[in-house]
Amino acid sequence: MKEYDFKQIETTWQKYWKDNQVYKVTEDPAKPKCYVLDMFPYPSGAGLHVGHPLGYIASDIYARYKRLTGHNVLHPMGYDSFGLPAEQYAIQTGQHPAITTQTNINRYREQLDKIGFSYDWSREVRTSDPAYYKWTQWIFIQLFHSFYNCKSNKAEPIKNLVAVFEKEGFHDDINKTFTGNIEHDVKPFSAEAWKAFTEKEQHDILMNFRLAYLAESYVNWCPALGTVLANDEVKDGVSERGGHPVERKLMMQWSLRITVYAERLLNDLEGIDWTESLKEAQRNWIGKSSGSSLKFEIENSKFEIEVFTTRPDTIFGVTFLTLAPEHELVNSITTPDRKKAVDEYVTMAKNRSERERMADVKKITGEFTGTYAIHPFTGKQIPVWIGDYVLAGYGTGAVMAVPAHDSRDHAFAKHFGLDIVQVIETPAGFDIQAESYDAKEGQCINSDFLNGLDVKRSIKRAIEEIEQKQIGKGKTNYRLRDAIFGRQRYWGEPIPVYYKDGIACTLEESELPLLLPEVDKYLPTETGEPPLGRASNWKKDGQYEYELSTMPGWAGSSWYFLRYMDPHNDKELVSKEAVEYWKNVDLYLGGSEHATGHLLYVRFWTKFLFDLGIIPVDEPAKKLINQGMIQGVSSFIKQWVYETNWSDKIDLKPGEEIKVFASNNKNVIQPFLYKGKLYENPRGHARYAPIEYSDANGRMVYDDLLRFSKEAMFKSTYGEIDIENDIIWEIDEKTNERFILLDQQVEKMSKSKYNVVTPDNIVEDYGADTLRLYEMFLGPLEQSKPWNTQGIEGVHRFLKKLWKLFYDLDGNALWKEEAPDKKEWKAVHKLIKKVAEDIENFSFNTSVSSFMICVNELTDLKCNKKAALQDLLLCLSPYAPHITEELWKALGNTGSINIATFPVFNPEYLVEDSFNYPVSINGKHRTNIEMSLTLAQPEVEALVLADENVQKWLEGKTPKKIIFVKGKIVNMVL
Repeated sequence: MKEYDFKQIETTWQKYWKDNQVYKVTEDPAKPKCYVLDMFPYPSGAGLHVGHPLGYIASDIYARYKRLTGHNVLHPMGYDSFGLPAEQYAIQTGQHPAITTQTNINRYREQLDKIGFSYDWSREVRTSDPAYYKWTQWIFIQLFHSFYNCKSNKAEPIKNLVAVFEKEGFHDDINKTFTGNIEHDVKPFSAEAWKAFTEKEQHDILMNFRLAYLAESYVNWCPALGTVLANDEVKDGVSERGGHPVERKLMMQWSLRITVYAERLLNDLEGIDWTESLKEAQRNWIGKSSGSSLKFEIENSKFEIEVFTTRPDTIFGVTFLTLAPEHELVNSITTPDRKKAVDEYVTMAKNRSERERMADVKKITGEFTGTYAIHPFTGKQIPVWIGDYVLAGYGTGAVMAVPAHDSRDHAFAKHFGLDIVQVIETPAGFDIQAESYDAKEGQCINSDFLNGLDVKRSIKRAIEEIEQKQIGKGKTNYRLRDAIFGRQRYWGEPIPVYYKDGIACTLEESELPLLLPEVDKYLPTETGEPPLGRASNWKKDGQYEYELSTMPGWAGSSWYFLRYMDPHNDKELVSKEAVEYWKNVDLYLGGSEHATGHLLYVRFWTKFLFDLGIIPVDEPAKKLINQGMIQGVSSFIKQWVYETNWSDKIDLKPGEEIKVFASNNKNVIQPFLYKGKLYENPRGHARYAPIEYSDANGRMVYDDLLRFSKEAMFKSTYGEIDIENDIIWEIDEKTNERFILLDQQVEKMSKSKYNVVTPDNIVEDYGADTLRLYEMFLGPLEQSKPWNTQGIEGVHRFLKKLWKLFYDLDGNALWKEEAPDKKEWKAVHKLIKKVAEDIENFSFNTSVSSFMICVNELTDLKCNKKAALQDLLLCLSPYAPHITEELWKALGNTGSINIATFPVFNPEYLVEDSFNYPVSINGKHRTNIEMSLTLAQPEVEALVLADENVQKWLEGKTPKKIIFVKGKIVNMVL
């Protein structure tokens, strides 16, 4: 081949890999296994942008390298194909989500194939495939029929708990020993009473212990989407997708009891090779804290408020109680004169997510209920307030406020003029009225029986007194909440439950999968039921109502790593043989956005399946790396005319979005989508999409500046906007051309931000191998970096230079069979050592530099020795698989380079036996002389004095002294 024709090469080898199933893998006990996994992608309609392949390329390099080092590599890919976007599209268009999803998957597959990934596509899974979600439903059923036995510290069949109830009934010892003091409303009962309960009564009691259970729970309810959202699907009080308002709402929901695994999820972080920042994120999300529960009686009422506190030592500093707005007692204890204000506040608080309320420490809001509690030790009245800085989902949803020693309580007290009582000594000069003293150190004061004790001892003493008075008890609490599992959507796994006489029953395994029924619309019913309520006669045995909620998006992604091991097994989730061989993931790559949600759920499900003896491991991944984000560069129109009243012109309110199309009078600029936001101040920035047009060669070009002719107009769905008068124009002094001044900002690459760069154009213009190398070359894998194509030409030139080591300009082969010399081997073995170390340490960017250095050195040495070139190809092949396959075959090798062996580094080639000594005369460097490192000083002096360059600089003089440092320098003093 005369020139490096990357299009032909990449098309040829991608077809070869597919036709010959080069990457198909089976269990092979004779080889060490290596399981390399990418986090499940959701196939969106936008397809891949250049940020998506970053982690995929890194994992592919690692997988290819491990194959070359003799490992049996499982490197699969599939799709997290249930989700809200496809359903929203279905609502808008009426098209079934399955069609949209399939279209999107086809687009993803096309793009992935073009980049040349070594996936075993025979193992592809999709969460929306009934053959897959049959087993997701099966896992749910196992969760439903299990409880957590705190005595054995694992999940067990619920029948084991029933056996205890039948023999001993239920009492405090059983609650503590077997169920870990799970918060529930179950009152003690005898064995005889259990047997006398009706089936419905027994069912309701067991629901308090099942790992999958139905209960009233506070959820993030989005009326516009008609569904519950997870915490990570809500941002700033609105849905992440669509920007719709979200409120906290008490609903009957299916949940998973992940909280019983909190301690194991926390402790087992120490045994896995994950980044410390990721582990810390999980620790914070789990949020373990030790302290005490404590009950406050409500004055002149039958009610009492239970709080959890980590600082019982500050009990005498309590000056008020604060309840979460959603607390169940708010409505009951609020006095009539305060009811209107409290109700309005509760409504307002519903529209703020828990995450937003936790993050907002500056905005202080609250309302007095009109009610007082009684301090359990002093008997004093304590006002009861509600405030949205208290969360219903943490602890008991109520706090005993100690403003002297808690910053948020202090801010609340100062804002509303409440008492601040100091109970811990502070350093001299500290003003407790100005700020809280939160340190857990010092001695107790103003605290009755705790006076004089330090904080640590007083905590223990306070708990003893609280338990003695029977108003609370010492306990451990977790911020982690049970996972809301139901979604009022169509496009998700049906929950395999039906209702018989008010009892939730699960399907038999033989009845799985429970398929999604056809519906006429993908909206809730007119009576408010989820979309599945629209299904015609969708009932178990024609008479029992099925559960109408579907599973959340994370259900299928919580166990997919196991299904890849045995994807076509219709008899079990995964065979014993497969899971015993592959065990768990050796390298897991994905985005840091999954640090808590996804990874906690997949760890939870893994531990549950381990407890049941289905799998032999209790952690899904040994090593996990979060790749950084490739960011996009967004441009904004910098200057608006201040005087223009946009609201009058286009009838928009501030904050509403406008969609605008633009073209110029030359008709060379294709219509593009302009999306901005209208602000109170029209000088606010608005986003624009890069202009995309065809040049003379038909190639797509992206302009950096948004330029218009004089006649250009913005045309919006609201009418025309005159940019002649509404935008300040700049003038190019040289060309007299007018343009709009723009600001640029680096931010997340996203379709919604109109800064997406697709890999398709890069592959089309430069090839997949260039894209792969360039994405690695941008910087360290775990760091975020902006996309910048300035260096891509350099990477492409490197591949062309590599090609020239093998072929001359006429396409004639250059390689020879003769053995490389030491300098040539040195260049290659430096590369072998560096690449192996870099891949094992995931430092992929520095390997790209090493490839360039090695090719430059071999070019300078005019090296065309086949043995050296083959080892170079083997080192490069994980990064650039197409060109290396082509050249590997050209050298006369049979079969794919993937089945070859990575070269063994020989340190002898890096041992120096000579040194290029710098020679200085009176401290000034004059020349260099290559000499053996075995020479002694007399031999060195003789060689140096005989050198022509040295003699020229000596000008016939004899050095008074010659300083020689072996392997360093020769210096002559005249």
